[in-house]
Amino acid sequence: MNYKTPLLLAISAMAMNANASECGKVTIADMNWSSASLIANIDRFILEHGYDCDAELIPGDTMPTGTSMIEKGQPDVAPELWSNSLKDALDKGVEEKRLRYAGKALVDGGEEGFWVPSYLVEKYPEMKTIEGVEKHAKLFKHPEDPDKSAFYSCPAGWNCQISAGNLFKAMKLDEAGFVIVDPGSAAGLSGSIAKAYERQEPWFGYYWAPTAVLGKYNMVKVDFGSGINEEEFVKCTTNSECESPKTTMYPPSPVHTITTEKFAARSPETYEYFTKRGFTNADMNQILAWMEDNQADGEEAMFYFLEEYPQIWQQWVPQDVVKKVQNAL
Repeated sequence: MNYKTPLLLAISAMAMNANASECGKVTIADMNWSSASLIANIDRFILEHGYDCDAELIPGDTMPTGTSMIEKGQPDVAPELWSNSLKDALDKGVEEKRLRYAGKALVDGGEEGFWVPSYLVEKYPEMKTIEGVEKHAKLFKHPEDPDKSAFYSCPAGWNCQISAGNLFKAMKLDEAGFVIVDPGSAAGLSGSIAKAYERQEPWFGYYWAPTAVLGKYNMVKVDFGSGINEEEFVKCTTNSECESPKTTMYPPSPVHTITTEKFAARSPETYEYFTKRGFTNADMNQILAWMEDNQADGEEAMFYFLEEYPQIWQQWVPQDVVKKVQNAL
């Protein structure tokens, strides 16, 4: 027997083991809002059971997680990063070969707009446009002054209060009789929609997706007839100092999955999963509504999603991974 054979066999076995365990330890940021926590838990389960990774969730939030990934190379994955808030730093991290944009966590991007309930549009089809809303302004009774019309804005102190206020001004909604109502909190804003829906009453205001509210209540985004002017939105709509805002629809907010370059290079098969894994807002709205109704956390919602939505997640992974995940479930 050739004396080299045992050595070659040993090297071959070591190579096979290395390939099997190349994923190794993976740290995943578990952000402190429902959709991000759900996605993080899904990623952990699929990586652990489908790709044999040693996957671990660690607490995260947008700015500290992004900064830590750039400066320290940890965590390996940020499953849902609203990337506009630190775009320049992320782009620099990619340029310096520290990070990769793996894919879009929300394929439609985060969605913002002015909304009315669908039952109003069924009754008054023109209400899907801002002209139609203005025409029927008197239907939107102000909660404290029935002679005025209510526009529910973002809570005070939120960035979206600036954009909603500037668009209100740009479209001269005050001339149609509208007055801005500050709901006081996110709960106050969502509660005003729930109350209107229960009573089938008119409602008009700002909201965003993906959210449980837009999963529970069928709302129609009002068309301003302007299209999207990103330059106007960045320079003026979102600027509290802007004196002469112009009308523009909200551009989608990019929501990415970011990985470190080291992780992507170390485990290309697992990285490929992140390039394919993404949710539409319509699907995420439905899951978030289930989470809220059942007071479920990210882990409980992960089991619900993997069991109830196989047609979505099975498209993200090869068939052998599908079988492993199903067996683990």
